[in-house]
Amino acid sequence: MKDETRDRLMGVSVATLATALFKRGLRNQVIQGVLPVAVKGRNMVGPAFTLRYIPAREDRNGIEVFRDPEHPQRKAIETCPKGHVLVIDSRKDPRAASAGDILITRLMVHGGAGVLTDGGFRDAAVIGALDIPAYHARPSSPTNLTLHEAIEINGPIGCGDVAVFPGDVVVGDADSVIVIPAAIADAVAREAVEMTAYEDFVVERVKAGAAITGLYPATDEASLDAFSKWRLKNDR
Repeated sequence: MKDETRDRLMGVSVATLATALFKRGLRNQVIQGVLPVAVKGRNMVGPAFTLRYIPAREDRNGIEVFRDPEHPQRKAIETCPKGHVLVIDSRKDPRAASAGDILITRLMVHGGAGVLTDGGFRDAAVIGALDIPAYHARPSSPTNLTLHEAIEINGPIGCGDVAVFPGDVVVGDADSVIVIPAAIADAVAREAVEMTAYEDFVVERVKAGAAITGLYPATDEASLDAFSKWRLKNDR
């Protein structure tokens, strides 16, 4: 992932990115049913590194499996590359624990850019206090460690009704999370920065009493002229 793309995505909203993707025919990229464990005041941005769960079967998923150093859940935490977001397919089931605070702390120290699950986290209050963006399904009380089995690392998954492929770019803000196909991430990031600049201009004008007709969307040349002057004045 290019540094400039990451920097651009740090300053745009999921809503703006959803519009940029909609223009390209992608209508189902926002992860459904997840919220920030705690708002961090910054975006979560990084390529996806995935972990997939399936329903557990009692003859192969007792509590003792966590002693295995090759256990996929543990291994995913240890092998998630620096700067990536660990995206967990927990089958939209918050009853089962996708991870707890000790594993997420390790992911943070190891350089992970964030973590996302469409299930639940144990120790959510502690995870919320860590310096790593984290998103999960709520409300939940995921105390069951073995309801699901971690089965595959870094393959295609479904998370919150969205297809996620390894390397797709994941962006989370204070509202939600969106997945950008890797091949178009640079272009989408550039467009989103431009859209954000215009939206900031619009908000300023609306707060000053302007009507939205001709302003949003910009169908009036006078609005575009005013925007150009605003950009020069505000170095945008």
